[in-house]
Amino acid sequence: MKMKNFLNQMLKDTDGNVSSKRVITIIAFILMATGFIVNVFMDVPIKEFIWDGMLYLVAAGLGFSTIEHFSKK
Repeated sequence: MKMKNFLNQMLKDTDGNVSSKRVITIIAFILMATGFIVNVFMDVPIKEFIWDGMLYLVAAGLGFSTIEHFSKK
C-alpha cells in the first residue's frame, strides 16, 4: 500500500490532479532504462536518433514538471 501511495503522490501536480506530463515522462524513462539494459546485456543496438528523442522527451518532461512546481498559481 505504501508503494501505491508513493506513486500516486509522485504523479500528482500542484493542484492534486494526476499530471499527464509526469505520466508520459515516467513511461519514457522506463522505456529508456529498458532500452539501455537491452542494449548492454543483450547486444541489441538502439538507433541514435531514437535514443536522443527519448532523452529529450524525458529531459523536457522533468524540466516542465520542475518549473510547474516552482511557479505560482
